[in-house]
Amino acid sequence: MPDHLYAVLAAQRVLPVLRDTDADEAVRHTTALLAVGCRAVELTTSTPGWAAAVSRTAPLSDVRGRPALLGVGTVTTTAQAETALDAGAAFLVSPYPAPEVRAVAVRREAVFIEGGFTPGEIASAVRAGGAAKVFPAHVGGPGFLRSLRAVLPEAVIIPTGGIRPAEVPEWLAAGATAVGIGGGLPSDPGELAAVFAPVAFAGRAPHGAAAER
Repeated sequence: MPDHLYAVLAAQRVLPVLRDTDADEAVRHTTALLAVGCRAVELTTSTPGWAAAVSRTAPLSDVRGRPALLGVGTVTTTAQAETALDAGAAFLVSPYPAPEVRAVAVRREAVFIEGGFTPGEIASAVRAGGAAKVFPAHVGGPGFLRSLRAVLPEAVIIPTGGIRPAEVPEWLAAGATAVGIGGGLPSDPGELAAVFAPVAFAGRAPHGAAAER
């Protein structure tokens, strides 16, 4: 599963991070994203009723009939990790190093994208699971990511925090495998579809990610 998820993220280029007001809104947003070709979506524990939203959306498929990959972000405790996986989450994401979540992921053989900001934190996450979330990414900017990529050439790196959709190409050029977007995604179906249009590197396995099948 890790290689498969990472390939999906590399082809998709943008990972939506949904912080909604309730479970119904999270389900609506997730369904809209799946309908325009987005396959991997991250819901967050800051959404009231998030576990129910995961249970309702995890069995869905995207517009091409491929199973959705619903992740849960802002996971920082053992209880949250267990609840997310029990609800059907395909992966877990933390905003910072979370050893207790890592332990659950190892025990349950789940994908965990661990957050970090310093090079040491990011390298530790990569050693553990092959991937890291760089947060808050806007503080260091694309230049910081280029420096990280120089010493972690094969890692799956997902910068998140303070990044707008229009800035995605700059982050990809700096070495991001995919870019986490928590705000600014358009609501218009056509504009939303354009965000997830096929990109040049889809299927080529950039930065250590196997090609999506």
